[in-house]
Amino acid sequence: MSHPSPVELEVRRIRGLVTERRFTAGLRAAEALLLVVPENRDVLYLRALAQRHLGDIPAALVTLDALEKLHARFSRLYQERGHCHVALKQAAAAIDAFLRAVRINPALPASWSMLEGLYRMTGQAANAAEAAAHVATLKKLPREVVTASALFSDGELTAAEHVIRAFLLSHGHHVEAMRLLARIGIERDVLDDAQLLLEAVLDVAPDYHPARFDYAQVLVKRHLYKQAREQAEKLLAADPADRSYRTLHAMTCVGLGQHERAIELYRELLPGALQPAELHLSIAHTLKTLGRREEAIAAYHAAAAARAGYGDAWWSLANLKTYRFADRELEQMRAAESAASTSVTDRYQLCFALGKALEDQEQYATSFEYYVRGNALKRSESRYRPEVFERNTRLQIGVCTPQLFARNRDGGAPAADPIFIVGLPRSGSTLIEQILASHSAVEGTQELADIPRLVVDLAGRDPDPDNPRYPAVLADMTAADYRRLGEKYLSDTRVFRSGKAHFIDKMPNNFRHIGLIHLMLPNAKIIDARREPMACCFGNLKQLFASGQEFTYSIEDIARYYRTYLELMRHWNAVLPGRVLRIQHEDLVDDLPGNVRRLLDYCGLEFEPACIEFYKTERSVRTASSEQVRQPLYREGLDQWRHYEPWLGALREALGDALTRYRD
Repeated sequence: MSHPSPVELEVRRIRGLVTERRFTAGLRAAEALLLVVPENRDVLYLRALAQRHLGDIPAALVTLDALEKLHARFSRLYQERGHCHVALKQAAAAIDAFLRAVRINPALPASWSMLEGLYRMTGQAANAAEAAAHVATLKKLPREVVTASALFSDGELTAAEHVIRAFLLSHGHHVEAMRLLARIGIERDVLDDAQLLLEAVLDVAPDYHPARFDYAQVLVKRHLYKQAREQAEKLLAADPADRSYRTLHAMTCVGLGQHERAIELYRELLPGALQPAELHLSIAHTLKTLGRREEAIAAYHAAAAARAGYGDAWWSLANLKTYRFADRELEQMRAAESAASTSVTDRYQLCFALGKALEDQEQYATSFEYYVRGNALKRSESRYRPEVFERNTRLQIGVCTPQLFARNRDGGAPAADPIFIVGLPRSGSTLIEQILASHSAVEGTQELADIPRLVVDLAGRDPDPDNPRYPAVLADMTAADYRRLGEKYLSDTRVFRSGKAHFIDKMPNNFRHIGLIHLMLPNAKIIDARREPMACCFGNLKQLFASGQEFTYSIEDIARYYRTYLELMRHWNAVLPGRVLRIQHEDLVDDLPGNVRRLLDYCGLEFEPACIEFYKTERSVRTASSEQVRQPLYREGLDQWRHYEPWLGALREALGDALTRYRD
């Protein structure tokens, strides 16, 4: 167990002084500590608390303004601001502050109690009754659950989890505590545990709608859209007007590829929406997927107009790849990116957007500065550990031997339906997908999460990254086990298909699991989409992904990942010779007809001219290359990275001999 730092010990001492109402001593100590840690959330909060109790309300409000600029999602700062406005007899401002507090953190009894009194004083009987109901609800809950809920809402996940786990150990099953533990799991992306906890809650309390809503969101995050749709329909049956349930329903339509229906549902939600920017963005994404470019651009503009500094809207415009920003838009983005009030997420989204916009204007030096800043901000939020992937690669090489494959040669599901396209992002995989999906016998789906989900199941609960159960478990499984997994994969992916003989699974990171894929689907086709390393790695460094791909946000990480990818692919080619078809992106661009025939021959498909004219095929495409694959090929794109070559010496050095052996 780690020991508290000197700063943490001093914060505890100051909190003790304030709790003992020794406000002068507490304020003096807080002022001294702020000289060392001027942006510390808790010290700023304790200074404001002491200032208010000492009667210096203006100073307290100034401290709270500074705290908001640094920690805008901290609920107790708004509660404290509400107390300041009460002291100044400013009822309207106090109500606004307390409401902001409880919107972030519903488990604040003091804020609800103050709201009840303020509403009664100002003649708002209905609002007073609602606030009183919240007070009564919190009084019924165990103190530990309220405390943990407040910690969770303020982002203190470790402390919240410690409190709630201790409570569950001593009190057994408690649905609200179990739901809170599941929500902590969702925040930490431990989705399998969260799913099991919420299923247990719903077994005990099937009418507990907030838990069912959380459960449906977990299913969406796990790409289990069919099951999520079933949960959304149950919620809508109970309350057809609930906006969050209706939004959830639209999300499941997107996941199931029912894009026209999703747009209809999102547009129905726009009238009266408190946060229309997110709805406009969802509509725009769906229109982009359908290839309706001009409508998508209009929707992205509507999203940017609905919320100032909305980084996701600006980055989404840049991510069309073919959109060109006007000078006034560049100024808007620059102003938003440099504003002190801009959140970290909005800031890095704006950085990536500005990087792309300035690249299009051939201002490469400034563009590179924005790409570097955006990557650094995104990497600071990431928990990616390159050594985990590298260790897994060594284990795959050790476990997936010719002997393992020979022992299970009669296993797996015999169907030849799936075509897997694997490799790194930004390697030309969407182009290969579009070519194949232009064939009358091939269904283009999306980046399916089914193989990663099977891997999570094989890894088991609470996986130890230093001693993982997967891939070692592959050596203990039988041919029948692999047949069962193959049949499960085919069954679970059927929802994305419309009856064609073959379908594409374009999850790039599946290259990590080619051994498993071969064992469970021995007749599936596997295509390795490969691109020259400098172009591929820089393409990733300037791309902000919607989720995952955490290895792409630093030069060291992406170079290590590319090198490890080559190492693992070399192993698959050695132990499964001829099993994987490699398509080199540069070769595909230089000789489209010849490489299209290679692809079709490998997949056992007759030649069709539509595969050459792939850009005419109308279908939904979700990846960053969606606009590019709707245009004929152009060779100029292969060497775009060279505009940045003066600043990419570190990348070249980190890649080392991968610069030549990627062609081996």
